[in-house]
Amino acid sequence: MSELSPFLAGGCRLEHYIIESSLGSGGFSCVYRAYDSTTHEKVVIKEYFPKKLAKRLENGSILPNNEADEELFMQGRKLFLHEATTLATLKHPNIVNVLNFFDANDTVYLVMAHEEGVNLQSYIRTHGGKMSERFLRTVFPPLLDGLRLIHSRGLLHLDIKPGNIHICRGGRPILLDFGAVHKRHLSRKQQTQVVTPGFSPVEQNNPDGYMGPWTDVYAIGASMRACIEGHTPLAAEERVENDVLRPAAQAFKRKYSPSLLCAIDWAMEPDPLLRPQSVDDFLAAMNKDENGDAGNRSSESLMERLSSNFPWI
Repeated sequence: MSELSPFLAGGCRLEHYIIESSLGSGGFSCVYRAYDSTTHEKVVIKEYFPKKLAKRLENGSILPNNEADEELFMQGRKLFLHEATTLATLKHPNIVNVLNFFDANDTVYLVMAHEEGVNLQSYIRTHGGKMSERFLRTVFPPLLDGLRLIHSRGLLHLDIKPGNIHICRGGRPILLDFGAVHKRHLSRKQQTQVVTPGFSPVEQNNPDGYMGPWTDVYAIGASMRACIEGHTPLAAEERVENDVLRPAAQAFKRKYSPSLLCAIDWAMEPDPLLRPQSVDDFLAAMNKDENGDAGNRSSESLMERLSSNFPWI
């Protein structure tokens, strides 16, 4: 007897949405390409499916493996709904747009607008990093503007990394995956620990660590460095023990402006107290015009020149 696929089959109907194909999966979800049968618009659907805790039945339903896993399954389901309701209130051109969410198959589904483009992590891997300064200055300020909105609502993203950044046609970035988002002052005992080595700072992996906007700023700085180097930066925990990470201001000074590199180094300070404490602090450092050069380029001219980085634009 063949093993059931972890994905719903193409042609499957969820309310008025029709599944076309699977796009991938993670430890807690499956993602599908689909379309709205009433408007024929393309959408992306995210399904709550923690594979270590549950299994899919032949009818498509998701069932916890046993009674011991049921409590954890339901806690995760609650957090997934929290992600959906949070995103539904965060309307911003650089934050993924949630169109709908609903219950079906004994689980929860999140419907998002479909945007043509490429995942930043895939783009870094394909090109070995080496993203230009105009690329960095075009992609990251809009992301930071979206992050400013998140922080203004008293929330933290806590899972920023190239794999959660989508670059649309024309170069517009979108911040994805809010599965780890939490209120800033929420007790650590109530939080799901999401730690990505290289992008998560030390306080995020410490039960007593105090997290704030500076936590997301570290992840932004690490993502920018990954765009330059082409690989994940050294994990923050290793840097606390023995920081052998060469400062960006030294390693890449011949190819990027001092203001950009110094901002990245500041964002990636292992000690959270020494980092930019807000998005605005980081942007001010990034745009500090030390050379009378990159800091003053208009976003319009940068967007025009971005086509050299994205041949499909």
